[in-house]
Amino acid sequence: MTPIYEVAVGVVLVVGSIFALIAAIGLLRLQDVYMRMHAGSKAGTLGSGLMLIALAIHAHQIDVITRALAGVVFFLLTAPVSAHLLAKAALEVGYRPCAATKVDEMPKPEE
Repeated sequence: MTPIYEVAVGVVLVVGSIFALIAAIGLLRLQDVYMRMHAGSKAGTLGSGLMLIALAIHAHQIDVITRALAGVVFFLLTAPVSAHLLAKAALEVGYRPCAATKVDEMPKPEE
């Protein structure tokens, strides 16, 4: 493996790890379920996707590269859908956004 590949893999791994760390901190520090869900779905997906891309760069086997890229596509397709469904379910059972949320465009459920 040439030094360029090693540096590229290292940079992508570090950036992906930073995004995963930001997602974990967001899950712990943010105020309500919607903010936490946003941190987990956006930053977590980007972090894990970047780490899988680093694996694809590092691997020189087509089956590993294919599986890594399939994992990235899977994350990109499923994370937004699952976050949307979780947010919709949380709203339906009565979790309202916290006071830090400036604009709440969702209608209040009828009681």
